[in-house]
Amino acid sequence: MHRRDMLSTLGTVAMAGAVGAGGSPDSLAALAPGRLRQSVARWCFGSTPIAELCSLVKSLGMTGVDLLGPDEWAVPGQVGLECTMGNSWGPIPVGFNRVSHHDKLVADGEAYIPRAAAAGVKKIVVFSGNKDGMSDGEGIANCITGLKRLMPTAERHGVVLCMEMLNSKVDHKDYHADHTAWAVEVAKGVDSPSFRLLYDIYHMQVMEGDVMATIKANLPYIAHFHTAGVPGRNELDGAQELNYRGIAQFIAGTGFGGVFAHEFIPKRGAAASLKEAVELCTV
Repeated sequence: MHRRDMLSTLGTVAMAGAVGAGGSPDSLAALAPGRLRQSVARWCFGSTPIAELCSLVKSLGMTGVDLLGPDEWAVPGQVGLECTMGNSWGPIPVGFNRVSHHDKLVADGEAYIPRAAAAGVKKIVVFSGNKDGMSDGEGIANCITGLKRLMPTAERHGVVLCMEMLNSKVDHKDYHADHTAWAVEVAKGVDSPSFRLLYDIYHMQVMEGDVMATIKANLPYIAHFHTAGVPGRNELDGAQELNYRGIAQFIAGTGFGGVFAHEFIPKRGAAASLKEAVELCTV
């Protein structure tokens, strides 16, 4: 299921977790900040009102909320949080790998980026689009061409566009930026401080594994991380194969100054699961 389609489905679960056995979100003790700036993806909390989600995030000592649309960009700032990543202005399958998409993506982006910047949003996710038979080389070249057109606007407004790598095996069939090396070639070609990568640990574990070595080799191009358990995209617990404590320690040890955002679908009470993830990754 597409993450934006899950909003209403997960809302009830989120609120049940928030007010379950542990009490209200405000009763969850704030954690030590640690070395990683942690955040959470909005869609994982479904229809939970954004103000309530921000209250929970604040209580856990986190930095902000990821993947907000324009109608919610300003809300985290009302309680001293950040919108740590803005949603894209285009759908995942329709990306920069096709020249025929460029004029609309660029025009829409030139309107969207200044609005985001005015709301204090410093990073926006963007997508490669689907392959539909296109070669890797052509997709890379086309992404570079299209994204370069947006760099003057992004640089002028201090916004970083972050291309997310997604798995094409389970969740996003035919997605082009499904390997780190592919996306790094795009970043090298765009060659701007306003373009970086969103390394989704869940997606890249599904596609290629070798997470720590890949991050180490490509860290200069990575501005943001997402988490989730593999397999299943659920909690960061012992039921999945990744050692998130070790990964968090490794990333923190590099001096990474970006955001480490949780994007898992909770199977248990969402607030309790998020608290566990934050504790696990507070290093």
